[in-house]
Amino acid sequence: MKTKRMLIGGSILIFVSLFSNMNAQIPKSKLGVFELFTNIGSPEIAGTASYSEPTQTYRLSGSGSNIWFRQDSFSYLWKKMSGDFIIQTQFHFIGQGHELHRKTGLMIRSSLASNSPVISCTVHGDGLTSLQYRNKSGEDMKEIKFTISGPDVLQLEKKGNSYIMSVAHFGEIYQIQTLENVDLGSDLVAGLFICSHNNKFSEEVEFKNTRVFNTAPNDLVQYKSYLGSLLEVMDVTNGHREVLASSEGSWQAPNWTPDGKTLIYNSNGKLYNFNLSTCESTVLNTDFANNNNNDHVLTIDGTQIGISNHPAETNGQSVVYTVPVIGGVPKRITEKSPSYFHGWSPDNQFLLYTGQRNGDFDIYKISKDGGKELQLTNTKGLDDGSEYSPDGKYIYFCSTRTGKMQIWRMDPDGKNQTQLTFDELNNWFPHVSPDNKWLVFISFPKEVPADQHPFYQRVYIRLMPVQGGDVKVIGYLYGGQGTMNVPSWSPDSKKISFVSNGIYN
Repeated sequence: MKTKRMLIGGSILIFVSLFSNMNAQIPKSKLGVFELFTNIGSPEIAGTASYSEPTQTYRLSGSGSNIWFRQDSFSYLWKKMSGDFIIQTQFHFIGQGHELHRKTGLMIRSSLASNSPVISCTVHGDGLTSLQYRNKSGEDMKEIKFTISGPDVLQLEKKGNSYIMSVAHFGEIYQIQTLENVDLGSDLVAGLFICSHNNKFSEEVEFKNTRVFNTAPNDLVQYKSYLGSLLEVMDVTNGHREVLASSEGSWQAPNWTPDGKTLIYNSNGKLYNFNLSTCESTVLNTDFANNNNNDHVLTIDGTQIGISNHPAETNGQSVVYTVPVIGGVPKRITEKSPSYFHGWSPDNQFLLYTGQRNGDFDIYKISKDGGKELQLTNTKGLDDGSEYSPDGKYIYFCSTRTGKMQIWRMDPDGKNQTQLTFDELNNWFPHVSPDNKWLVFISFPKEVPADQHPFYQRVYIRLMPVQGGDVKVIGYLYGGQGTMNVPSWSPDSKKISFVSNGIYN
C-alpha cells in the first residue's frame, strides 16, 4: 500500500494512495479532514461514517427524530474550527428514503450538546432548503427559506458574526442568504450531518468535494502573506475534484504536460514539476530566471515552455523568455516590458502576451526568435489572457472594454474581435480544450474590480462551448490569482488542473 504526505496548516496528514481502495468506518475516529463522528441526542439507531480515499468521498448514515425544537437528534461528522472559515460540499441522498423531511447538509455548532446554539445549511428530502439557526441554548430553531428546491452544492461561511449560506444545483451560480449578528462563540465545531426525521429508520447520504478551511483575514496583505494551497484536478463532466497535494505557501497555475504525466506549477519565483505518478515535486531548472510569475505555458508538442520572469535589469518588470521544458538557460524574447506571456501558436512559431505600452494593456504577438512585436488589440481598458485555439483559427482572450471582464475571440491577425460572454461576473483566462470543443475560465464576483484578479475570492470555474453559448459552473471554490491563469487541460480534454486556497487545519 502506497501513501502520500500532505502538509496542511502545519500538520502532516497521511493519506492512502489514490491507487488503494480502503475505507475507514469507525465511529468516533478521524475520517478525512474531520476529527470525530458523533451521534448527537442519542438517536435510537446509531449512525455511521465512512471515508473513501480513492474517491475522496464521505458517506454518512443516521436516524434521529429531528433538528428543530429545543433539542436535536442526529448524526454528525465534525472538526473544531475558530476564526472565519468556509465549509463546502456536494451531496446526494442514497435511496428513496422513508421521510420527506429527512435532512442533511452543513452545520456549525457552539458545542456537541443537543440543545446547542447552531447554524445549519439544510436540505430536506422533499427539496425544502433553508438556513436554520438557534441563537441560544434550548430555543426552538428558526429558519430562512430559499426559493431553490433540492440543491446539491452547499456552502456555509462564518465571517465574524455573520453566517452566509450559498446553495446551487450543480452547473448554476449560487443563491445566497445571510444571517447577521449571531454570536456562537469563538471555539466551534463544523461538519456534515444526517437526520432521518424518524427514529425507526436510518437514512444515508454521500458527500464529495468537501472542504473546510479558514479564510483570509481582512488585514492580509496580498503578495506578502499567503494562505495554504491545494493542487487539484477536476472532471469537467461532473465537477468531481481530487486533491493531489498541498502547501502552506502559495502554489499557482498548474500546466498539464502533453504526455499526461506531469503538472508544472510556480511557487516563490521558481517552476516545479509535479509527478502525477509519485505525487512528488522537483524544481524545473530555469537558471538565472528565478523570479517567475504564474504566466508559463508549454508548446503543444511539450518541448518548450514560455515564462514571464521579473529580472533586475528591468526594475522587476516582467519579460517573456523561452526555455526547454527539460530545463536550461532561458532565451529572452521581448525587449519591451512589462510583458506577460500567455500562449503559443499551434506551430510553435509565435508567442502571445499582454504588454503595457503607452499606459494601456493590449495583446501582442511575436516570433519565437524575438524581434518586432505585432499589436493585436488596441482598445481602452485591459485586454489579457490570450490563447490560440488548437487549430490556429482563433485567439481567445478576456477584455474589460465593455465594462465587466468578458471572454472574447479574434482572428490570428487581430481582426473580427467578438464578445462571447455577457453576464455580470468578471470572466478571466479562457483556456481551450485540446479537442477544440470547450472553453474553461474563472469567474470572479461582480464586486471585484473588472481589471483585477486577486487572491482569496469566492470564485467559479465555468465551462462554455468554444463558439459561445450556455455557460455551466463546474467548480465552486476559494481562489483567484494563480488558480488557473494558464492552460490546464488534460491531454484527453476530460479534466483540468487548478489551485484552490485556504488554511486547511
